Amino acid sequence: MIQAIGLTSNARKELPPAVDDVSFEAPAGRVTALLGAPGAGKTTAIRLMLELQKGRGITYFRGRPLHRIAHPSREVGVLLGEVPGHPARTVRGQLRMVCAAAGVPVRRADEVLEVVGLVSLRGERLGTLSRGMDRRLGLACALLADPHTLVLDDPSDGLSIRESRWLHGILRAHAAEGGTVLVSTGDPKEAARIADRVVTMEEGRLVADQEVADFARTRLRPRVAVRSPYAARLGALLAKEARTARRSVEVVREDGNRLSVYGSTCADIGETAYRHGILVHQLADEVGDMGPTAARHPVGDPRGGESPLRSAAAEDTDALSPLPPPISVRPGPSPLRPLRYELRRAAGVGTGYLTAVAVLVASALISVLLARAGHTPQPRLLAAWPQDFPLPPAALGAGLLGAIAFGDEFRHPALAADRGTVPRRLGLLAAKLLIAAATALTLAFLTVAVDAELLYIVYGRELAGVPADWLSLSASWLGLVVGCAWAGVLAAGIFRSTTAGLAAVLAVPILVVPLVQKVLEGPSVRTAVGFSTRLRELVLLQWPFGGERYVAAAVRTIAQPVGSALMLSLVALLCAYLLTTLRSRVR
Repeated sequence: MIQAIGLTSNARKELPPAVDDVSFEAPAGRVTALLGAPGAGKTTAIRLMLELQKGRGITYFRGRPLHRIAHPSREVGVLLGEVPGHPARTVRGQLRMVCAAAGVPVRRADEVLEVVGLVSLRGERLGTLSRGMDRRLGLACALLADPHTLVLDDPSDGLSIRESRWLHGILRAHAAEGGTVLVSTGDPKEAARIADRVVTMEEGRLVADQEVADFARTRLRPRVAVRSPYAARLGALLAKEARTARRSVEVVREDGNRLSVYGSTCADIGETAYRHGILVHQLADEVGDMGPTAARHPVGDPRGGESPLRSAAAEDTDALSPLPPPISVRPGPSPLRPLRYELRRAAGVGTGYLTAVAVLVASALISVLLARAGHTPQPRLLAAWPQDFPLPPAALGAGLLGAIAFGDEFRHPALAADRGTVPRRLGLLAAKLLIAAATALTLAFLTVAVDAELLYIVYGRELAGVPADWLSLSASWLGLVVGCAWAGVLAAGIFRSTTAGLAAVLAVPILVVPLVQKVLEGPSVRTAVGFSTRLRELVLLQWPFGGERYVAAAVRTIAQPVGSALMLSLVALLCAYLLTTLRSRVR
């Protein structure tokens, strides 16, 4: 059950609030329609209910506000606008990624795809889907976690008549199983056809909250539907007779040979057609745009009766569409859930692969050109790092991939469909840092291997040998690439932008390193000679396998200007991220 109490949006400049003190209930086991013309405040009310927009009021979903529900996607399935997925991701990949985020079995994606009729399109990219197919995918995402409540904003937009009937069957079936359904629409016909209760909004205010029978009787405009091959002539005659009799009759020409006549009756229209010898194929009373209800005076049958079209429409409307099977056993909380989600997110699009290929090609070309020009030390040749470049291509590529890891969450918020903002969970951050580190290490190893192999092929063994101080150089190289990747992840998470994440990576060598160099170049009366020996004495343990060498190499790496600047930047970004996380939780 949904209980919305006092929903009020924040006032706009010199304008009244889009939603003003709206309260209603959507009971379980029934379909509730939120009806209103464009601009009436339907979408704003739904966003206030889902806490996606600031305002006043509160909404309870089975007695709990949304921010008090541990797993919102398992309680509320949401469809707002288009599916917020990367246009290069496949339909099946999108659902499998959301499965990993929601903690449901991966096979659930195939079950939902079969229900919504997208099995044949599971390999299609999201950017190629039509409006109707996108609405089907949005409904699939809403049904994925088997929620009790469905909140859908104009779900039939862009659907054909047949697809709309299928959608209505899905909603009816969900309500028949005890679920709660709230759907917004601007079409009175749709509201009266699918809903058990209709909540009507006008100019941001609630004007009616009625059962569908009362709504059809009191708020819809009765009319007569006429179909004739001489519709234009009959419409002109009806309008002329209304003017002569000074009656308020409105004749509206519909598509094809149909007329909608307001303010008249089947008997009057039938008599006019009979007097002028006009053939009539259909003559039926309707309530608003609901479709034919009962033909009181069907042509050729003076006794009246139910229209065949009404019977067919009723059969299509009342048919329940199949739902995906319920999730009987839900897996418990697992620290691997965000890791699985991040793996599917990173591997589901080709951005990472294209970036890696571009980095390897650029590194190989730069390495060969530097070796040809000479005067470049071998470590910089293997890293493809010219003296005048702030960072090598591998570090820039790792920083870009790290920035994309969080930047794409805000650009294509698969995790935020029901909350509005990307959740700042430490588990998600840890997963992104771990995947970014693994990607950066792979990129660093591949860069050195490709450069060394290419230098060996072009110039021989002289430039492809292993340096004498390979340990400290390897530590510095890996630390640089991983640090850039982490800086991109943290900065993109703080500033909610891929561009900001990459800018933070570039700011380290351009801005932070010169500041650290000035500090380190100052006068010093102390040195760190014998650090590893004193560290061993402090721990009172014997380092296995000469571990003090690795510690000393790590310390020397951090002591370098670039290492110190990167470490300071990472600490500052991590503190800023934790501060914003705590701030959002307090809010």
